[in-house]
Amino acid sequence: MLTSFALASLLWISTFASDVACVPVDPTPVPVDEELRKIYASGRSYTDFLEAATRRVELWHENTERSAEIDPALVARARAVGGNWKFLAVAIDSCSDSVSTIPYLARLVAMVDGLDMRVVDPNTGRGIMESHPTRDGRASTPTVLLLDGAFEEVGCFIERPPELKAWILEEGFSSNEVYPRKMAWYEEDAGHHTVEAFVGMLEAAAAGGDSVCR
Repeated sequence: MLTSFALASLLWISTFASDVACVPVDPTPVPVDEELRKIYASGRSYTDFLEAATRRVELWHENTERSAEIDPALVARARAVGGNWKFLAVAIDSCSDSVSTIPYLARLVAMVDGLDMRVVDPNTGRGIMESHPTRDGRASTPTVLLLDGAFEEVGCFIERPPELKAWILEEGFSSNEVYPRKMAWYEEDAGHHTVEAFVGMLEAAAAGGDSVCR
C-alpha cells in the first residue's frame, strides 16, 4: 500500500509531466526565400548539364576528369564546415570561365556530404547575374550563389577566381590578350584557386558573417 507521502509524490510527478507535455511549440517554419528556392528547384544536376552540353564539350569533360585531383586539404576544410549548403550556379556550356570553374565546384560538391548544386541557364538566372555584376558592371557567367537551408544567399562567386581577376587587372592586358592569358592561367591552376574560393565561402558562411562575394 502506498503511503500518503508516496501517493502525493506520484501525483506531483504526474502533474509536472502533464504541464511539460502542454508547453506550446512555435509552429512557425523557418522563412524560405521562395524565389531562390523555385529557381534552384528548376535547375539541373551537373551530370545532366554535362550530358546536355554541345559547346566546348571536350574541355568540359577534360576538366571534369582533372577535377578528381583537387587538393585533399581543401576537401578536408570543406568537410570540417559541416551543415547543409546549396550552390546555385548560373552557367552556360559555351562560356570559357564556366568550363574552367564549374567542373571543379561539382567535384567538391560530390566529395563533401551536406553539399548540393544545381545549374540554371542565363535566361533563368538573369536576375541573379544582374544583381551580382562584375567590377565593370557586366552580368556574367558563371555566377554562383551559396545558399543556406532556408535558401538565403550567404555567399557568391562572380565569373572568375579572385586571384585571376586581380592578376588580369594588375597586368592590364589588352582585350585581345585576356582570353589566351586567362585560359593558360586556368590550365596551370587546375581548379585550385576556384575550389579555394568556394571553400572560403563555406567557412565564412558557417562563421555567421555577412554574405561574401568572391
